[in-house]
Amino acid sequence: MADTEFDVIIYGATGFTGRLVAEHYIREYAGSTDAPKWAMAGRSLEKLEAVRDEIGAPASTPLVVADADDMASLEAMCARTKVVLTTVGPYQLYGDNLVEACVKTGTDYTDLCGEPTWMREKIDQHSEAAKASGARICFSSGFDSIPFDLGVLMAQKEVEKRTGKPSPRIRGRVRAMAGGASGGTVASMTETMKAVAKNPKLIGILRSSFGLTPGFEGPSQPSGMVPGFEKDLDKWSAPFVMAPINTKNVHRTNFLLGHPYGEDFVYDEMMLTSPGEAGKKMAEAATEMMKNPFGAKPPKPGEGPSKEERENGHYDVVFAADLPDGGHLYYGVKGKYDPGYGSTSRMIGETAIGLLSCDAPGGIGTPGSFMGEDLVKRLEEHAELTFAAEN
Repeated sequence: MADTEFDVIIYGATGFTGRLVAEHYIREYAGSTDAPKWAMAGRSLEKLEAVRDEIGAPASTPLVVADADDMASLEAMCARTKVVLTTVGPYQLYGDNLVEACVKTGTDYTDLCGEPTWMREKIDQHSEAAKASGARICFSSGFDSIPFDLGVLMAQKEVEKRTGKPSPRIRGRVRAMAGGASGGTVASMTETMKAVAKNPKLIGILRSSFGLTPGFEGPSQPSGMVPGFEKDLDKWSAPFVMAPINTKNVHRTNFLLGHPYGEDFVYDEMMLTSPGEAGKKMAEAATEMMKNPFGAKPPKPGEGPSKEERENGHYDVVFAADLPDGGHLYYGVKGKYDPGYGSTSRMIGETAIGLLSCDAPGGIGTPGSFMGEDLVKRLEEHAELTFAAEN
């Protein structure tokens, strides 16, 4: 990777999540010998200066002015850094020019995108150019979809180690989660629905678990929308709102890595409730809530939980893998902090740093396809996630 002024530029540093990424870098790397050279970027120098002072960043922290609508400013920003980390969404409104600028300049890129129709559009538009320039475009580097993408990857590695074969079927099941959805997630889903209304052809991408694997369509996948009792886990399961994006990214990682999970791999995600009649009622209620998952007053972009709420948040996901010769392996991924902000800001921050030492070729990929187990190690060391087999 060419020598540049910076290692990472946080684009959107004056926004709620971008600010948290900057705070993570200050907290985790201040005074460290392996600290990345990072800068804060946004549209307003005045706002950048204010945020820099508010979060206690050194007065010497570099500030970069760039605007999503000004291609020249984006290209100039990309030319100064190895990686652009962007929290400026919805990406289908504000991401087109930045992805194009990164591809053109050969600059690595990571975001928090959970907008599959836009992601597929960028894959179709820029995959070959990114390969040619060496730019690694890494979507979905937060709670959607790192714990799930890497959880499946690590569960499969464990199954392979024990049996010599991959698991043909894995169920991702959220056992516990504390922390609300981000306003950015709500806005992204809203814009995706608007895009589909304008272009009904996009419905196929949304519905298919293989919407991000152009040219490959695997076997029929469970919908994840029907409550059911899972005997081996002794719990009822209910729909999980992030499943439509996470399942696509899991299958894209498998696709990009040459199908190490197999071409007939089956995967779905749901939330676990409780055993018995109470659990059944909870699962049925959760299914009904999927019609309006964010309630009457969803959070707005830029809004988020308090520091106390972020620090008291957590999540716990189990991956139940069918073993090739019978039985199950259970693999857990757990994270401290509110998943939508506290943990997400740490995950994308470490993804950006992981790209600095990544030797994968250019293209449009996933955290799992670009970094895999190396990113797992970073997240365990710097973001307070844990990955471990449970039996």
